[in-house]
Amino acid sequence: MIPEFYGGKIQGKVLLQGNELKGDQRRTLNSHVGIVFQDPEKQLVMTSVEAEIAFGLENLGLPQQEMFRRVAEVMTFLNLAHLKGEFTAKLSGGEKQKVALAAVIAMHPRVLVLDEPTSQLDPVAAGDFLDLVEYLNKELGYTVVLIEQRLERCFHLADRLVVMEQGKVICDGPPGDVARWQVKQGLPFIPPVARFFASLNSSVIPLTVRDGRRELQKCQPMVPFRENPQQRPTLSPVKKSQPTAVLEAKNLWYTYPGGQEVIRGQSLSVREGEFVVILGANAAGKTTLLKLLAGILKPDRGSVHLDGKDTRKLPLTELGRYVGYLSQNPNDYLFQDTVEEELRFTLNNFRIPDDGICEEILKRLNLYGLRQANPRDLSSGERQRVALASVLVAGSRLLLLDEPTRGIDYRLKTELGGFLHEMTASGGTVVMVTHDVEFAAEYAHRVIMVFDGVVACDGSREVLGESIFYAPQMARLFRGTARDVLTVSEGLHKMTGGALDVCQTR
Repeated sequence: MIPEFYGGKIQGKVLLQGNELKGDQRRTLNSHVGIVFQDPEKQLVMTSVEAEIAFGLENLGLPQQEMFRRVAEVMTFLNLAHLKGEFTAKLSGGEKQKVALAAVIAMHPRVLVLDEPTSQLDPVAAGDFLDLVEYLNKELGYTVVLIEQRLERCFHLADRLVVMEQGKVICDGPPGDVARWQVKQGLPFIPPVARFFASLNSSVIPLTVRDGRRELQKCQPMVPFRENPQQRPTLSPVKKSQPTAVLEAKNLWYTYPGGQEVIRGQSLSVREGEFVVILGANAAGKTTLLKLLAGILKPDRGSVHLDGKDTRKLPLTELGRYVGYLSQNPNDYLFQDTVEEELRFTLNNFRIPDDGICEEILKRLNLYGLRQANPRDLSSGERQRVALASVLVAGSRLLLLDEPTRGIDYRLKTELGGFLHEMTASGGTVVMVTHDVEFAAEYAHRVIMVFDGVVACDGSREVLGESIFYAPQMARLFRGTARDVLTVSEGLHKMTGGALDVCQTR
């Protein structure tokens, strides 16, 4: 696609099966390589799901019967059959991502290039898709190049792991070797289980929870667990002395025009200083719930109160001053010519003076070097951070965030988590929808699980350790051994009593 589609200059060689491609020959890659982009909306061109999956096959000139077989097969594999007649623009973010994946797989490329294909999928759907990718790779001989930030989902599937920095490959090798190298270099791009054992200088670096549990059994007996105040330095306690709810929703019901009920009798309350994470499957109603809490949608029945005021009676201008809302799609927020202007637009809109907050937010989200760039020229992850920055700059005391970690690497997640905890420690409140259970385990005070428009679970972060599908890697590693381990730092403290040591086997 470079330079023919995107422009620019390119040096070096592109080889297909050992033969260098030059000029128009490069177009032959199209029939061999299928790519799925970060932003699924850029890839959807048809109105219905079935037509979208068939579109590429029509361009290949396949017979109608062959097209029908492939479309039916891929919809079955990706559990999309119930959506085949749906209007693509009305699908959830995760559903759009699965449709984009299905359209590429249906064309049967020999090489799959997947750019964060599971970023909008819940843990179960992501696992199902990666199982399919593994099947295509191991059983059908597909070559897969996968770009991913949530490595806990796919680290164990890789034959090779390539680490890039500033446009250069800085490490390339088997996942276990790369994990050990990254820990020594202080780099964070490793999933929890591999990081845990590499940090213990284990002679073996397990890549799966199953292998990790076997290796854990060989280690020396664990010392008794003792609370360490330095264990999770960014986590601040909720102010239990605050009795008044900042946000309170009672018996919410909501139905989209011409559709089924999405929210059915949900009630919840959020106190000042809380960091609440909402988890659930795709299309469970999480985004709709967040829009109801923000006052963007009005419930059919029930009520939402912010600081005791009914959102039905508050104008959007007043809601906007009090509530910072970030939607799933960063493009909803980007219409200025530079990143810095996006932030200044928010300040000007609410008549807030810039006392250095723009520069602070840009630096905290690692955007300062891009402040004069056009937001629409940035990557999906960078646009996500710009949209987040344009919300944070207003200094709202209540943040409602929909998938803010999508497309963000481990290092930036740590920066974001630290920033949000500083906010809650000073009396701010955060409610966040995410599929990122590792982030939830690290930073949430409280976890709410939504199923089919209903709150199925509401409790402290420890409920993640008891979950089947939403348990973080470390909780699954220590299941049956310790109930209070959700993060790598907690696991290391459990094993070493606060001082790192070698994990020696009997």
